[in-house]
Amino acid sequence: MKLLILAAAAACFSGGTSAQVFTGDTKLACEAILCLSSGVRPSECQPSLSRYFGIHRRKLRDTFRARLDFLNLCPVAQQTPEMRSLVAAMSQGAGRCDAPYLNATLSYGGGMDGGPVYIGNTMPGYCQALYGHAYSGYQSTSTLPVYVGMPERGGYWVEAWDYERALAEYNARIAAEDAANSGNGWWWR
Repeated sequence: MKLLILAAAAACFSGGTSAQVFTGDTKLACEAILCLSSGVRPSECQPSLSRYFGIHRRKLRDTFRARLDFLNLCPVAQQTPEMRSLVAAMSQGAGRCDAPYLNATLSYGGGMDGGPVYIGNTMPGYCQALYGHAYSGYQSTSTLPVYVGMPERGGYWVEAWDYERALAEYNARIAAEDAANSGNGWWWR
């Protein structure tokens, strides 16, 4: 991954015969764009991602705006319409599209009567924009969160690497629930 980052950085930031060298927040913003463009995040991404995710404002929309402003410090962020849309998608979706976050934010139901809580199985638009962007490294489904089951039967999001285990566990739970409930029906004689 380190070579990928270095190659992408060289490709993005070289101009003519000499490469530009960035420092400070400009460097961190460019590195953050590269690191947020992939589901694989090596240790070299830690400083730039710490800076990016360390940006917090009182209101969520202000946090998104400040993060977008930070990413826009990188000259390549505004270079093409595709890069502008990628950076905009990152500012909305980065850190908000993994399985734990989706499970926490897509839950509904419950209510005052303590009814069942469901987790929605439709990925939010900001995640679709980030994961589906032609310039991101998320086109491989092996890095995307996957939904297991059905909302009305306790479905939930898992990371792709954990899908097989989670599906087997979910199917075993559903089979046990169905077996337990099969004797509780009304039988007319």
